[in-house]
Amino acid sequence: MSEVFQYDLIVIGAGPGGYVAAIRGAQLGMKVAVVEKRQTPGGVCLNEGCIPSKALLDSTERFISASTEFSRHGIEIAPPVLNLSNMLRRKEQVVKKLTDGISYLFNKNEITLHVGAARLIPSDLNEMKRVLVSVPRQRDLLEGYDLLSEAGEEMDTVTLEATSVILATGSEPTLLAGIAVDRQVVVTAREALSFDTVPEHLVIAGGGYIGLELGSVWQRLGSKVTVMEMLPNISPQMDRQVSEGLYRMLRKQGVQFKLGTRITAIRRIGSKAIVQYNDGTGSEEMDCDRVLVAVGRKPLTAAVGIEELGIVCDAKGRVVVDENYQTSIPGIYAIGDLIAGPMLAHKASREGTVCVERMNGQQTVVEYDFIPSVCYTSPEAASVGKTEEELKESAIPYKTGCGSFSASGRARCMDATDGFVKIITHAVTDRILGVHILGLHASEMIAEAVCVMSFGGTARDLALICHAHPTLSETLHEAALDALGKAVHR
Repeated sequence: MSEVFQYDLIVIGAGPGGYVAAIRGAQLGMKVAVVEKRQTPGGVCLNEGCIPSKALLDSTERFISASTEFSRHGIEIAPPVLNLSNMLRRKEQVVKKLTDGISYLFNKNEITLHVGAARLIPSDLNEMKRVLVSVPRQRDLLEGYDLLSEAGEEMDTVTLEATSVILATGSEPTLLAGIAVDRQVVVTAREALSFDTVPEHLVIAGGGYIGLELGSVWQRLGSKVTVMEMLPNISPQMDRQVSEGLYRMLRKQGVQFKLGTRITAIRRIGSKAIVQYNDGTGSEEMDCDRVLVAVGRKPLTAAVGIEELGIVCDAKGRVVVDENYQTSIPGIYAIGDLIAGPMLAHKASREGTVCVERMNGQQTVVEYDFIPSVCYTSPEAASVGKTEEELKESAIPYKTGCGSFSASGRARCMDATDGFVKIITHAVTDRILGVHILGLHASEMIAEAVCVMSFGGTARDLALICHAHPTLSETLHEAALDALGKAVHR
């Protein structure tokens, strides 16, 4: 029997859902432990997802500005030279500062972090749940994604007990059937964030947010980028008008697309790859030197002990929970990418907060209808609420209003006139049902829409708000006016 430590709450996973749940639990007076298999907290989001990708997107946008845009502003400089190693170093520094920040918050809130692999184990104590934490004696194996995968490695173990356990282990990449990922030529997003050279030709399997963002990074640095998407349009969860607008803009930047295309095989030849695909007209082949597989993500439930305890999952492998995020086993909860809903960091964080607050008798909720999503390409695409296609399918009567950035004085000053704001309202009540933005700083502008919609706001409510001039947010105001038939700048 390993050493036993007792807590009020054990959180398995220190990603955006897990670490927020742990901190909120500690704030509410619970004795909290977190189990994380990485050496650093933050999960996929901070270590190999949201944060490093945004750091590279920002760096590459600056590179493009210096290369092609400064001269229009009367700034004459020699052509910039890429120092990729420095760019990647800055990305790692950003990640380290944020993961160090979580460690600081754990210490501040007296949260115990156990670094190792967690597994739920059966317990005879009805009121207590047990988690076995395994740590290799060779601590340098505690690195990255495939932690503790070495068969036969000698382990040290400790046992944790608590009245409540939250599963927050996140998700992992979905792979293409029959195609091996070698993490050198055929890679996932994790490796695509750290290429040591700029690929001459990068093929991306999947036209979703991850593929489009990382494709943008390497295209800006000089790669030929080809996105292969098996559906007839990119990012099908977007409003179709936004998706089509983003498609046109990315093509203008140089990203190439093959839509309605399925990758059937990948052959590696030395340091290169040959991608075999079918676009509906027959089988074709394409040479490249990197293939990024970005076709989606799936819940990461392997080796946590879910099956042994009989925790119920749905047909898609997601853990089934009730309104309190409790699984089929009382006292065990699940949040974030493990359960139904969009796989978004901010959704996981909110669920972590609400889950712990409900444990403590508070009746807070996650307003799922008002969770925003953002694609951080250039221009950005952001949305909240229903798309026009969803409303048509549901036979809900609606109206639309549109504001164009080309009519915005601020956008004109910033050379950012591409894109628009689209507002969808109920045709009878005028309540805002969806807002979709394609343009500069869409990720920031969507917050106003989320706020108005959360309070049940209408297009008239938004139209009555006085927006500062000149700002990009005036375009949101103009869209609200347009939905009311009162547009000024069109």
